[in-house]
Amino acid sequence: MQWHRARVGLRRSAVDYFRGDGSDWVALAGLLLTVPLICAATMANPVWISPAALVLPIVAGGLLLRPASLLGLYAAAATALIVESIRLGPYTEGPSRVTPGVVLVVAACGSFGLLIAQFRSRVGVPWRRGGTMLFDLRERIRVQSELPHLPHGWHREMALRPAGGQSFSGDFVVAARTNGGRTLEAVLTDVSGKGMDAGSRALLLSGAFGGLLGSLPPHAFLPAANGYLLRQDWDEGFATSIHLVLDLDSGDYELYSAGHPPGLQLSAGTGRWEEKAAEGPLLGVYDGAQFDPVKGSLRPGDVLMLFTDGLVETSERDIVEGIDRLTGEADRYVAAGFHGAAWHLIEAVAKDVNDDRALLLICREGPTAHAAAL
Repeated sequence: MQWHRARVGLRRSAVDYFRGDGSDWVALAGLLLTVPLICAATMANPVWISPAALVLPIVAGGLLLRPASLLGLYAAAATALIVESIRLGPYTEGPSRVTPGVVLVVAACGSFGLLIAQFRSRVGVPWRRGGTMLFDLRERIRVQSELPHLPHGWHREMALRPAGGQSFSGDFVVAARTNGGRTLEAVLTDVSGKGMDAGSRALLLSGAFGGLLGSLPPHAFLPAANGYLLRQDWDEGFATSIHLVLDLDSGDYELYSAGHPPGLQLSAGTGRWEEKAAEGPLLGVYDGAQFDPVKGSLRPGDVLMLFTDGLVETSERDIVEGIDRLTGEADRYVAAGFHGAAWHLIEAVAKDVNDDRALLLICREGPTAHAAAL
């Protein structure tokens, strides 16, 4: 019984330490040991080890310690400065002394570190894993946007480029194979805003949309998503979305749109791109919205392309011109197939656009395209 309690206590302590809820005495002890070492090195050779070197443990403490522990570290650093000032003599007798400028630099670094620690404590960010929370957020969005594997004869790929080179985007994709794997449902959504500002809302909506996808009939998905956005009551609570329902056996599909740019279908027989524009208002604007689908069929060699407005619309060009440019670049991949084309299309059409850009390609491979891919 005692051995079991010891194991449970050790496991709980390890979990608390990993989450950042445990004690920070290890980091505090290590930083407290560096203060007298720096002080001794400064008194031994003040030319190479400046009194201002005490900012190093102070900066590290601002990143690792809680505010209460940080005050103890500051007291040790202040004591070290007093000792250095006494042992090295007045600053007027040489340059390698504790000058008023050194004191101001150390005090300023300490103030900034304390502000950071207090802010981190108030928002409840773990002191050890706070720096990885944004990374975890980005990875969750990326994982939720992964496309399912398709049967032989189908190819899918998706490329996403956030605005300004950031790691977060207001564009996202959720997809799943439903109806026993015979149907592919994919939803491409553009949340209002861009980059970091829209990243948190995109994460929330991608989780909600992923739960709705496959749980409702296709015609009920966008009305349910619209009601969800209305219940959030956000200041910028609207979004555009396009919902693809594709029968992987026959190639027949339906497109439902909520204020989203039209899809584009390439017909292998004619070599022309055709717009597939469904009717529907923006998500999160008013209740009771109706979304009417447009139907089509993908034959061997056909390609369906879905994208967000950041790819085709800028302040310098309208959406018609952007679509023409996108289809012109896409024509280069017809002969060799569209493997790896999504990322290159974004680079060619909207490389320096300050907006989130997303592109989803669904190809039904014909014999020529399959041989070229091999």
